[in-house]
Amino acid sequence: MKKIKVGIIGSGFSALAHVEALRRLPDIEVVAISSRNKEKVDKIAAEFHIRQAYADPHELIHDPHVEVVHNCTPNHLHYEFNRDTLLAGKHLLSEKPLGMNSKQTKELVELSNKSPVVSGVCFNYRHFPLVRQLRDEIHSNKHGGVYHVHGGYLQDWCLYDTDYSWRMEQEKNGPSRAMADIGSHWCDITQYILGKRIVEVLADLKTVHNVRKKTKNQVSTFEKGDMFETQDVPINTEDYGSVLIRFEDGVQGVFMVSQVAAGRKNHLFLEIATEHLSFSWKQEEPNKLWLGKRNRANQELVRDPNLLSVEASQLTHVPAGHQEGWPDGLKNLMIDFYGTIKGEVKNPSFATFQDGHQIVLLIEAILRSHRNKQWVKVDNKRMDSEILLGELH
Repeated sequence: MKKIKVGIIGSGFSALAHVEALRRLPDIEVVAISSRNKEKVDKIAAEFHIRQAYADPHELIHDPHVEVVHNCTPNHLHYEFNRDTLLAGKHLLSEKPLGMNSKQTKELVELSNKSPVVSGVCFNYRHFPLVRQLRDEIHSNKHGGVYHVHGGYLQDWCLYDTDYSWRMEQEKNGPSRAMADIGSHWCDITQYILGKRIVEVLADLKTVHNVRKKTKNQVSTFEKGDMFETQDVPINTEDYGSVLIRFEDGVQGVFMVSQVAAGRKNHLFLEIATEHLSFSWKQEEPNKLWLGKRNRANQELVRDPNLLSVEASQLTHVPAGHQEGWPDGLKNLMIDFYGTIKGEVKNPSFATFQDGHQIVLLIEAILRSHRNKQWVKVDNKRMDSEILLGELH
């Protein structure tokens, strides 16, 4: 069997998660990895038996053996490497955001539309079995129309003023942090389940720590900074926020995101109220789907392939009672993406570049809403390079 040859740009958490997910697929081989930290990337290549380690990502992109590129770099590098990969005619899977602003992402959409390659964005939460089951339940029309939605995404890794990473720096991360980093996941999964776009937002954002302590040698997002010499750095991106939303068919909702919620590690949750049932799903308990009822006992559907829709059951890999979680959702994304490359998947469910562009437009609308203190429409024709680095208020 001929294996598809893959190159990974990046050496952080996301890059290693991609490497591990791809190693679980029988017909994929990671043949190259790159990072500007040559010592680190050499170590990773040796550990995972990857043939080639590059200090220059462009060498990886133009390596004739590499057929598919995974862009797992910090946000400010996404546009450049995504653009160059598409121009090189390589298949591309990018971590989100697709670019730093909608001007960049619009250009990438146009490039991808002109290219025969497969391109996608890594919104991995779409690919949990019970997320697909929830989507199928909503689209079955058995439960009546959707009344409203609510939920959020809560973490605590930014709780203290000594918590610091490159994500605190607008030049590397972009003008939004909590909303763009984790709020984008909530918006994508909700739009995917409902099959509807969010078209209008009313946002209220907050920066808890206007000054954070940056260590002089800290490099990892989740590395603590309270044991090193620090310097004070002003912070202009949000630590949390709440957003009222309206969908294109008039359905309303609200969500909250926070990176300063003590005890919450990766609490992505969603509840959808329909005419006859309410549905609730949590990422930290991914093998359960709660079904709420008015005049009968509530139920809990577990991840059992025999109880799920055909499409949802295809996302399970072990029998009922054996737990599957975050790494398996990422594996399902890879199966979907590479099945599309091979022509085996005709109706892929991974997020497209158009989806990634729409999410950037949505985040920009949230920032405008907060600054203007009013409802703002998500304008798909707007190219908001005007969302400038600066103060939230």
